[in-house]
Amino acid sequence: MITLPFIGSFLEAAGMILEKKVLKTKNIDYKNYTVFEFLSIFILMLTFIWFVWDVKTGALGLTNLFIMSFVILVSVLANLFTFYSLKRENLTEFEPVWLMQPLFTILLAFILFDSERNWITFSLALIASLALVLSHVKKHHLKFDKYILAAILGSFLFAVELVASKPILQYYSPFSFYFIRCFFILVITYAIYKPKFTKVGNKNWLMILLVGFCWIFFRAIMYYGYEVSGIVFTTIIFILSPVLMFLFAIIFLKEKPTKAQIISTIIIIACIVSAVIYGNQ
Repeated sequence: MITLPFIGSFLEAAGMILEKKVLKTKNIDYKNYTVFEFLSIFILMLTFIWFVWDVKTGALGLTNLFIMSFVILVSVLANLFTFYSLKRENLTEFEPVWLMQPLFTILLAFILFDSERNWITFSLALIASLALVLSHVKKHHLKFDKYILAAILGSFLFAVELVASKPILQYYSPFSFYFIRCFFILVITYAIYKPKFTKVGNKNWLMILLVGFCWIFFRAIMYYGYEVSGIVFTTIIFILSPVLMFLFAIIFLKEKPTKAQIISTIIIIACIVSAVIYGNQ
């Protein structure tokens, strides 16, 4: 169980880097990209989903169908806000904000599940949040533009989606759950935006397919971890992914982080790791 999340962390970091490269293309906006990405996921999963399909009858209960519908709608918004931010922000600027997703996930688990409640976790979360704010302070003015705010909202919505998914994961295999989620996101976003597929280009399509591959197996590993080891343990292992994303952005995208971004990233990671370690002693 330890090995899989590290593989998932690498897949998430690689997927985010590839997403940024595609979104840098001028004729691909964040709305159309959302449709393209989920189309690639749908096509890739069609090749093997029948071999791993498993949906139990309990998934059809009214409450569970409502939860699945909620997860899908929140996921649509989370992706749109995240891609909107990623289209504009550098990854080294985006990365500390993206770190808020596991922080939000831990906090929501703290609030919603009795077994996760620990005041040390809450206190460390506040410290991490303060570190995020300070990393955007320049000359005594906050540097929270609309793209950073969109990234924070996207991170929070992803955390809501992940925590909300927990009660119904028992009725699906990880791949089945992700396939259903992505299929309906594709249907909803295509119905709204109806993008033209001819302007994407072969190189971008290849990268979009690679992104789809990364997200499929990243999410499957995450869902499996939630079921086997719980939200908190899985989340802390996946903290490695934004660290890798930070390093990849410097190495492959030639982005230059500020000292404040480096320090805030270290503080946030330390706080989240400490929150999980001390919160489960």
